[in-house]
Amino acid sequence: MNIRITKPIRGGMVRATASKSEAHRLLICAALADRETFIECSARSEDIDATARCLEALGAVVRHESDGFFVTPVSLSASGQNPKQNEKANLDCGESGSTLRFLLPVCGALGLRASFHMAGRLPARPLSALYDEMAAHGCSLSEPGGSPLTCDGQLKSGTYTLPGNVSSQYVSGLLFALPLLSGDSIIRVTGVLESRPYVDMTLDALRLFGISVPEEEKQVFLIPDGQTVHSPGGVRVEGDWSNAAFWLSAGAIGESGVTCTGLSLDSRQGDRAIAGLLARYGANVAYGDDSVTVSPGTLRGVEIDAGNIPDLVPVLAAVASAAEGKTIIRNAGRLRIKESDRLSTVAASLSSLGADIEETEDGLVIAGKKGGKKLTGGETESFGDHRIAMTAAVLSSACGGPVTIRGAETVRKSYPRFFEDFKTALGGECEEMI
Repeated sequence: MNIRITKPIRGGMVRATASKSEAHRLLICAALADRETFIECSARSEDIDATARCLEALGAVVRHESDGFFVTPVSLSASGQNPKQNEKANLDCGESGSTLRFLLPVCGALGLRASFHMAGRLPARPLSALYDEMAAHGCSLSEPGGSPLTCDGQLKSGTYTLPGNVSSQYVSGLLFALPLLSGDSIIRVTGVLESRPYVDMTLDALRLFGISVPEEEKQVFLIPDGQTVHSPGGVRVEGDWSNAAFWLSAGAIGESGVTCTGLSLDSRQGDRAIAGLLARYGANVAYGDDSVTVSPGTLRGVEIDAGNIPDLVPVLAAVASAAEGKTIIRNAGRLRIKESDRLSTVAASLSSLGADIEETEDGLVIAGKKGGKKLTGGETESFGDHRIAMTAAVLSSACGGPVTIRGAETVRKSYPRFFEDFKTALGGECEEMI
């Protein structure tokens, strides 16, 4: 699907979609719990559906209603063995890295034989550190790099050591899995734990379901023996700051402000930092009880360490393209192993719309606009990456001409209603092209 934007958003109010990061975590906890859980979730996406689909392959029942999910947990027989113990579970992860990395150790903890089927760039995305630790603790896995990836054997408790600079999802996956085992376990993270807020989100979800994981010392997590995942009965998925960041950034670079509602102002989500970063650029930022409003100001380039906020880099680069002066984004090398090489594709996509942007080894340098001129607009690729497509749509607010996005259907991965909200909630004009 190609989308042609003829008029950028005019401003207005839009409600945040449900956080897919939190939805993944609550769905997994619910599937491992002791009774049914209702998860209030205002929206679905391909990634959320992937986790729900894979949990059903493990023996849970996930029933979607208009306002959320009813999750019946993985059933256990009187002998304490999963009824799928002697079957081979086929898990279709789609392109969801969270689904794969969270559920691979869970399958090991349940002692299941499983095949993980993957699409897009997911088979090529790194898995080695988690893979090696699982293999050292009782699991047998097929060679990484292809699809399907198979897992067999019984994961054992013990000490797990992971690097902190590859993926926080490795840590989260083990945090879900190790409480299911007999015996205490320790997760030791070496180096700087990047994207730490996402690990904190996992710890919060586990705590909500009665699991205690004390941090004995910095980046050393103890998982005590003898814990049970207790369902609280009902939980709610909060609004997604990652997706809200696109609308708030559009408010910063457009002609009118944007209000995004349904946001928790004390959320654990790392991308909550978008409001403060837009203020640093010079945008006007105001807070309500559950909302943030961003309106235009005099934007100037800034320097940004993206270690804890990698998903914000594309849209922050768009804001930088509409600011005066240079912006430097550092510590974003992990973006090269996302749905696309995001340092390369952000640079290519924004350049094709008139931005002056260069990639570095671990970041981006954006020169900013010259003399108050608008960017040209034009035609760009999504590169099969949802965040690149949404970034290009946001940047249309700083362009003098129409913007065409090829492969725009990729927004379904995280925000299927994106272009509908672009039009109906915020007054933009766009059309699907054949």
